[in-house]
Amino acid sequence: MNEVWDLSILYKDFDDPAFTGDMKALDEAIAAVNTLAGEAAGMEHSQLVHRFLQVQERVEELANKLFIFCSLRCSANTADTKANSLGDQLSAKLSGCAAANASLRRTVAELEDLDAIMDADPALEPYRFLLESIRRDSKYLLTDREEELFARMNISGASAWESLRDNLTSSVKVEYDGGITNLSAIRNLAYDPDPAVRKSAYEAELACYDKIKDSVAYALNSIKLQVINECQVRGYASPLDKALYQSRMKRETLDALLGAMDEYLPKFWQYLRAKGKALGHENGLPWYELFAPMGKSDKKYTTQDAKDYLLSIFSGFDSQLHDMVERAFDEAWIDFYPRNGKVGGAFDCGVPSARQSRVLTNFDGAFGDIVTLAHELGHAFHDQQVFSHPLVCQEYTMPVAETASTFNEVLTVSAAIDAAESNDEKLALIESQLSDACQIICDIYSRYLFESAVFAARPEEFLDPDRLCQMMLEAQKKAYGDGLDQTCLHPYMWLCKGHYYSGGLSFYNFPYAFGGLFARGLYAKYQQEGKDFVPLYKKMLHATSVTCVEDTAKIAGIDLTDKAFWRQGLQSLADEIDLFCQLVK
Repeated sequence: MNEVWDLSILYKDFDDPAFTGDMKALDEAIAAVNTLAGEAAGMEHSQLVHRFLQVQERVEELANKLFIFCSLRCSANTADTKANSLGDQLSAKLSGCAAANASLRRTVAELEDLDAIMDADPALEPYRFLLESIRRDSKYLLTDREEELFARMNISGASAWESLRDNLTSSVKVEYDGGITNLSAIRNLAYDPDPAVRKSAYEAELACYDKIKDSVAYALNSIKLQVINECQVRGYASPLDKALYQSRMKRETLDALLGAMDEYLPKFWQYLRAKGKALGHENGLPWYELFAPMGKSDKKYTTQDAKDYLLSIFSGFDSQLHDMVERAFDEAWIDFYPRNGKVGGAFDCGVPSARQSRVLTNFDGAFGDIVTLAHELGHAFHDQQVFSHPLVCQEYTMPVAETASTFNEVLTVSAAIDAAESNDEKLALIESQLSDACQIICDIYSRYLFESAVFAARPEEFLDPDRLCQMMLEAQKKAYGDGLDQTCLHPYMWLCKGHYYSGGLSFYNFPYAFGGLFARGLYAKYQQEGKDFVPLYKKMLHATSVTCVEDTAKIAGIDLTDKAFWRQGLQSLADEIDLFCQLVK
């Protein structure tokens, strides 16, 4: 089992003739887009639609492979200057057809006979949702020249600021225990069984942010102002309005989700107070104890242990999931361990050209690392379900993106809880699950509140690091209530989490709550229906890239705008909190 991923499914290196050949082919594909834009007005409508889809597929095919390779190289080593440089070159190349793309999309959107063209040609059926989306999206398009300018400016704007933040957080030196370590490694110590280690690691983490806070604050301010300005120019009511539109999600669904979460926050505060008291804290749980293991929690796992554990669980659910996970371990889909220069956290990246995925984690041997692997491999399983769509129809939105990943988490931990042979073991597993759930309820809510506050304040003021820390603390106090010791929070969570630093993707917070609670609802259906549920589950995942969020849920008979649905998932967590409180008495 390799410790790092194999990227040769894309290219051997930047000098690989296949890489240089695809770079040249991308130039030709971009030229074809520009040529088509100039010829579109005189073309027969059905021919135009087909040619439009052909050039879009070709550009997407090439750009997808090239960007993925550069991005994965950067994630594995943020000091890889060649990868960073080539990523910028690719962005510049694509900006060269932004005006033509905008013109083509506008022309296709305005075809009065578009519905008739689709109805008359079965070959267009797989593209129907895409073409209908282009028609809906056209109201937010700018002029061709403006679209080109936005694409070019973003390279040195939000995209550059995001890269700066990633570079700073992956390379900052953390002074700890007489030596130097990295941010990923120090954050992993939050799960250490020794309370003194957890506290000292937390203090070292906060101290290291002081070295980079000013630069990262500039990055955040710049990105958010760019988003605000672009929303105003395009006609979105707000960044949240844009995020919901991009998510193919109704505001009524978000209101139902957040409303149900707000009702259950006191229950999670009860869990946090109970955990704090069990660990000897009478005034709520200090931040550095959020991930403190409880019960029988001293076991360390190897990556082989993780593989065996996950395969044993997934074999009882679905053979396709089992076989994919086995391949992921055996065929070097995963980059496991933290190291200097490697980005923190974890992610999955689908590789459509190979019908595979690549997963990055910072594995440290805790049970939570196995859950993280299950989560990211859930994303990979989701990838498998959409690879059968045309390449330009494989993108699913933020909320449903967390469904399969979180379902895998619930499947993994629930099976472990059921198999627990002692109260100590059961406590460790339940606490781990509740710790994760608290993140997608309380912490996600705090992140939503913080980002809302930043967008509200940014037009009128530059938010310096002290102001950002203050806003973060205010959001945490509201979301965590008296569950946490309010004198020991995490003011730098705005710097720690990379989700805030995208010019094209705002409010990447509520989708985690959505995915977590949606997955719990799906898991309840699986418990009721057994094996009959699995084909339905795959059908839902397959539909996520070609339907809106609400229609996806309807496949399983779920109304997402009904707060009662969200209460079901929250109540299942509330029941676990009651059991946890009994076990720690």
